[in-house]
Amino acid sequence: MTDASLTGPLDPRAFDKPRILLAGAVDYAMYDRFRDQLSQAPSTGLTVVELSTLGGDPEVARMMGEDVRFHSDVNPGRRLVFLGKAAIYSAGATFMSFFAVENRYLTRGTRVMIHERKMDKQLQITGPLTTCIASVKAMLNELEHSIVIQNEGFENLVRGSAVTMDEVLRRAPQDWYIEAQEAKTLGLIADVL
Repeated sequence: MTDASLTGPLDPRAFDKPRILLAGAVDYAMYDRFRDQLSQAPSTGLTVVELSTLGGDPEVARMMGEDVRFHSDVNPGRRLVFLGKAAIYSAGATFMSFFAVENRYLTRGTRVMIHERKMDKQLQITGPLTTCIASVKAMLNELEHSIVIQNEGFENLVRGSAVTMDEVLRRAPQDWYIEAQEAKTLGLIADVL
């Protein structure tokens, strides 16, 4: 492994044998597969993480992303690189946001889909009035903090790119699909393979 593979643009041959292969829903089963493969990957040199997903649990994506961040900090001799294939939707985009732009790659024709987090809950208000107020405030707190977490992910995704937070916040409610070449033009990824 040359020092050149630890910095700068990567040649397509660097992606020949990804060490971590993930496909399907971003869920706890994927997290287990990710952790197993990460623990078996070398602690130095290039480690390619290949993903294709239609989405899933954003909190699992954040856990996987925190592992990427942590291992990158702990092992400066290791370069973790993201390779998105076919579809990087929703939670997949959240996971991708934990990789620095220079470590994000997509295959030709891949689509990245960015959207707001969704909630499906009913709030039933019954009982003493003070208890009702507490239930409403708890739901409001959950919504407000979920928005903060969502926006932190958006900020990570667009950091260092030509995309502004205003644009993400404007486009995300309608599911924003970005084709690989457009993602490169916008500076969201390093290159298209």
